[in-house]
Amino acid sequence: MVRKIYVTYNDVHKLCQESAPHILDKFKPQLMIAIGGGGFIPARILRSFLKTPGSPNIPIQAIGLSLYEKLPSKRANDNDDDDMVEEAGTQVTRTQWLDMSTLGEMSNLVGKRVLIVDEVDDTRTTLEYAVRELQKDVEEARAKIGSDAKTEFSIFVLHNKDKQKKGHLPDDILHGRYLAARTVGDEWICYPWEAGDIDQHDKNAEDASKA
Repeated sequence: MVRKIYVTYNDVHKLCQESAPHILDKFKPQLMIAIGGGGFIPARILRSFLKTPGSPNIPIQAIGLSLYEKLPSKRANDNDDDDMVEEAGTQVTRTQWLDMSTLGEMSNLVGKRVLIVDEVDDTRTTLEYAVRELQKDVEEARAKIGSDAKTEFSIFVLHNKDKQKKGHLPDDILHGRYLAARTVGDEWICYPWEAGDIDQHDKNAEDASKA
């Protein structure tokens, strides 16, 4: 049976608040790219804690990548989505990307410190895809505008699963510009935005904390 970790909205908020000083110290991002849908809410919360007095909010852009497939619940009579267990797929599906129709969209990334935000680093396949494709797009934009400015990508996730990864990240990112708020085992993490019944989800989280 798969062990589950129930994460509440308060948990997410506190993890972002706790991680923000480390992000400012290590990365000093000028732009965030949230991977949907799990990275949207952490990115928005992070923005509030990353804001420094006298400076504008850090812009957030979004990309949509999907790697998981929903499996049938073993408890067919239970309507709680928390009883559904997803399994990692083998191919990344691009559902949303930065607007490549105008050069201005991509040139905004050139020479910037960009923080990629997602909820979980599971197999690392999605993060590998995001970094590789964004780096490719930035290099094309640099060539078009004739810029030598270097873009630095960094990564923040709420949870990193301590397991063998299928995907790979560049060494300079993995060993210098990667931050996970928490490292956990290979359990299934139930995030609040996936819950069908948020009250039941929070109760499950409370019960688990007492166990």
